[in-house]
Amino acid sequence: MLEQVASEFRPIFAESGLSCSLDLPPKLHYSCDPDKLARVFDNLLRNASYYSLPDSTVEIAGRIEAGKIVLTFSNAGKNIPQEKLDRIFEQFFRLDSSRATRTGGAGLGLAIAKEIVELHGGTIRADSTEDRITLHHLSSVRPFRSAVRKSQEFRRKLARHPLVDRQV
Repeated sequence: MLEQVASEFRPIFAESGLSCSLDLPPKLHYSCDPDKLARVFDNLLRNASYYSLPDSTVEIAGRIEAGKIVLTFSNAGKNIPQEKLDRIFEQFFRLDSSRATRTGGAGLGLAIAKEIVELHGGTIRADSTEDRITLHHLSSVRPFRSAVRKSQEFRRKLARHPLVDRQV
């Protein structure tokens, strides 16, 4: 699924001279709500397209580490000061308030991504050093039987969540 979402961004990336590299294991299975997780990937890649330096590469890597899936989305961009980095997943927070008129964004993409990741039992955080912005998404690997049992409960919880249901 991540490969598909990334391939859909190639034309958007190409407009800014960006490329995308994926370093994923051949099989990386995760029991999840695919539509919601695709939205997380879309929000992260859209953010990368807005904030990446022109003619650079958005790097996506995945691995299993200590029983958890670790995904990283990294792009070249201006360093984000720590006080802004601490707020990057807040609703309506914008690094660049002037960008709202250029792109129509409301500052909800990363907040929505965080809510969905946390509803899946994972975490998400951001780092910014040496002109590189990296978002780390960590999720527990769930056995398939456990995921099937929790599927209906999880979907009901997601459906009731006000931020996740909001169409942006």
